[in-house]
Amino acid sequence: MTRRADLPKTDLAHANLSDDDFAGANLAGANLSGANLRNIDLSDADLSNADLRHDDLRDANLSHARLAGARLDCADLEGANLAGADLRGAHLRAADLRGSDLTGADLGGADLAHARLDGVDVRRAGSLAGANLRGARGLSLEQRGACGEKWAVVDDEPSHAGA
Repeated sequence: MTRRADLPKTDLAHANLSDDDFAGANLAGANLSGANLRNIDLSDADLSNADLRHDDLRDANLSHARLAGARLDCADLEGANLAGADLRGAHLRAADLRGSDLTGADLGGADLAHARLDGVDVRRAGSLAGANLRGARGLSLEQRGACGEKWAVVDDEPSHAGA
């Protein structure tokens, strides 16, 4: 695919776009549910409010992508690069984020309930303010404490360590 593709609100449900290059693309509000996006380059892409539920995004490059309000419920993001991504208000319920890079990512208000976070250092995320991490798996006690310090909701009650 050509760089900087302009495909807002396009229906690409169940498409096979693995290994494609969509760096900088405008896919805001697009329907990509159930798509195979394994190893795709979506760096700097606008995926705000896009539907990415049940997608295969393993090893995808989503660095600095705009994913605010995107639906990523049950998506497989194992090994994905989400460094610097804007995930404010994104829906990541039961998503598999094992081994992904969240360095500098803004997860403010994101819903990560029941997400798999093994091998992810959430302490390196830029913001977790208001993020829902109830039932998230793979967080160490130290990471759970750090989440509370960043005003995230962990388990059943908000934790505001040091407040």
